[in-house]
Amino acid sequence: MSEYDIDPGKVSQIQIDADHHDQRVDNFLITLLKGAPKTLIYRIIRKGEVRVNKKRVKADSRLKSGDIVRVPPVRLAEKDEVPDVSPRLRSILEGAVLYEDEGLLAINKPHGLAVHGGSGVNLGMIEALRKIRPDHKFLELVHRLDRDTSGVILVAKKRAVLTALQRMLANKSGISKRYLALVHGQWPASIRDVKEPLLRVERQSGERIVVVNAEGKPSHTRTKLLASGPHYSLLEAEPVTGRTHQIRVHCLFHGHVIAGDEKYSDKAEKDIDHRQGVRRLFLHAWHLAFRHPASGEQIELTALPDTEFTDMLDKAGCHVTF
Repeated sequence: MSEYDIDPGKVSQIQIDADHHDQRVDNFLITLLKGAPKTLIYRIIRKGEVRVNKKRVKADSRLKSGDIVRVPPVRLAEKDEVPDVSPRLRSILEGAVLYEDEGLLAINKPHGLAVHGGSGVNLGMIEALRKIRPDHKFLELVHRLDRDTSGVILVAKKRAVLTALQRMLANKSGISKRYLALVHGQWPASIRDVKEPLLRVERQSGERIVVVNAEGKPSHTRTKLLASGPHYSLLEAEPVTGRTHQIRVHCLFHGHVIAGDEKYSDKAEKDIDHRQGVRRLFLHAWHLAFRHPASGEQIELTALPDTEFTDMLDKAGCHVTF
């Protein structure tokens, strides 16, 4: 969804507003022309068909408020119609709002809900929110959570808020995220920092996974043991860096895979999960703290885990009070 209403089949002249000030030309076009392949975006820029104030620009050129952007006609593939939001999902999302102001929305995402459509998912959280709130011209994910991970996630209602928060995340400053992770076995309390480099690889089956590898990207997770039971331990995990599957793979590296992690657990762990009644991934983004880019206020958000999560903690003997 774009806040600019254009016909992609015709030449468009767009005046940049304050929300898009300092945005890169390529990122602006990717958002404007949703569904257009990135190869097409970069080709029309390279060929000079995209102009800013009647001049050629590069993909990384920065836009300014008041600039006039010429966008050539492009052919976009027909996209499947986004299905309607069921009354149940609408009720869940409306009841999951943790915080909202004119520029920001925070949701306690349930496990099993993808944050966006794609890969066989027609309706993700962001598409559902856009359907529920048709008057909001701009709703974009600030960051991601895996489909099976529950907890707090931020949605920007203004471009300026989106870019400011994403800059904080990229610079690894100004935002603190903490997760609850129920892991197999007895986690040693002495393990407080995991700094193994992570690399994305592909299995022979074509499945994409992440492994600890010296050629991978530097990664850092802080951990704190909260409770232990006969079969599982409960950790608080803070990803200092934000790599894909970081907490899951750092736990795996130390021999304590997360309960219900179908991607990284072995047969023995899956058998234990089955016997203990584990039917989901027990990873929950429960705390998020940041300085609001618009007001400067320090925001502290806590997303309590659902009853399925807390009931499992009690059953596992990992008793904590939230």
